[in-house]
Amino acid sequence: MTSPTEQRNPRTLAIDAVGTSEILQLVNNEDARVAGAVGVVIPELAKAVDAAVEAVRGGGRVHYFGAGTSGRLAVLDAAELLPTFHVPDGLVVAHHAGGMEALLRAVENVEDSEEGGAADAATVTGQDLVVGLAASGSTPYVAGALKAARAAGATTVLVTSNPDAPLAPLADVVIAADTGPEVIAGSTRLKAGTAQKMILNAFSTTLMIKLGRTWSNLMVDLVATNKKLRGRMLRILAEATGADDAACETALAAADGELKPALVHLLTGTPIAEARAALEAAHGRVATALAELGNPS
Repeated sequence: MTSPTEQRNPRTLAIDAVGTSEILQLVNNEDARVAGAVGVVIPELAKAVDAAVEAVRGGGRVHYFGAGTSGRLAVLDAAELLPTFHVPDGLVVAHHAGGMEALLRAVENVEDSEEGGAADAATVTGQDLVVGLAASGSTPYVAGALKAARAAGATTVLVTSNPDAPLAPLADVVIAADTGPEVIAGSTRLKAGTAQKMILNAFSTTLMIKLGRTWSNLMVDLVATNKKLRGRMLRILAEATGADDAACETALAAADGELKPALVHLLTGTPIAEARAALEAAHGRVATALAELGNPS
């Protein structure tokens, strides 16, 4: 059976015969369908997040596997977690068929290799969670990775835009956002890719929240790798505590640039060392540390 992503879209048959604005409107109309399709699969996405939380708390890792657009989106999501949430190196690992070379240009046959997927999954253990991304639901590279992961005892997840994905039997959780035919038949960098980006955003962000890497809706575990992010740290401290800029600067310096100890110090008045110890005892969760120390708010 052909994947819906490969079928012709009846709403865009004349897309090459209309003006620029009309083309853009057709693309936008199709894009508007994606959020609804993702909304339908939230129950399955929640299962994947909870399984990931369990895996990480048990000492495991999260692995993404994909080819082409799917693999590139996986690499992007994993890469952004370090500066945003200070995720330890190797906790969320993205595997892209063909490796770094294939990020910039297509590499022949790599997505068709089950052996390649299995080889890239050789480091997966039974403690891990593995997410395979395949818009059509049939990518051999992803099949090889899921088979190897299952053999290792890992929990497996499939993210696809094919409700009848052939790879579904290899996954413990199937997240199938039915985005339908693409604007251009088979061009899954469009709606299917947008759905994958939304799903990965929601998956990894919710995982980070559940692991205590936010406080309220603030990023309290980010790493200041540039001037913009250092400024964001100071704004977060000021927003969360009501302290002035000078106090925030002083607290952040005393905490060696770590936002969480500075935040707990400013909110509770406890010395930085005690704030850090409370955070360690709370496994990094700011709310738990504040409850232990007595949050004046």
